[in-house]
Amino acid sequence: MRLFAAVLPPEDVTASLADEVAALRRLPGADGLRWTGRPGWHLTLAFYGEVDDGLVPDLSARLERAARRTAPFELALRGGGQFGRGRALWAGAEGGLATLRLLADRAESAGRRAGVEMGGHRRHHPHLTLARSRQAIDVRPYVEALAGFTGPAWTVTDLALVRSNLPESGVPGEQPRYEAVARSPLGGAG
Repeated sequence: MRLFAAVLPPEDVTASLADEVAALRRLPGADGLRWTGRPGWHLTLAFYGEVDDGLVPDLSARLERAARRTAPFELALRGGGQFGRGRALWAGAEGGLATLRLLADRAESAGRRAGVEMGGHRRHHPHLTLARSRQAIDVRPYVEALAGFTGPAWTVTDLALVRSNLPESGVPGEQPRYEAVARSPLGGAG
């Protein structure tokens, strides 16, 4: 199964972001972007890709230990940016970023130790993907509009192991479906 570790923002945070995204989608050219759906909004900690079913129990146990070793921390969505010359538009984060990066490193390490092929290490950049484009486009108006955005703060209390179900219908605009297959409480959060 296709898996990743993530922090899932609570309902009030995604509701606030949804209001901001609704305004972004009214900007000129917004129909040229593929907007992500609110049910799929997350902050990826480590991407595992296709994981053999036999590795999942060990991966889950290692993620549980990584979560227990990490204290709960405050986070808020704030501002935005882009990757790949406008190929991805994202909302950023503020607050306990050092702890978020530590949790990301631990989630990546859990994958490696469980035998998941991880590829090269990349420094974690906290973001929540809002839209994508197949070609480079100028997303500066969207990034500028996001500059003043700050969502409500929340306490991150768990780490989620999420399964990504890619679209199979071929229908344009169909979104991947995400399902949390495990949630591990952070140390002191349970």
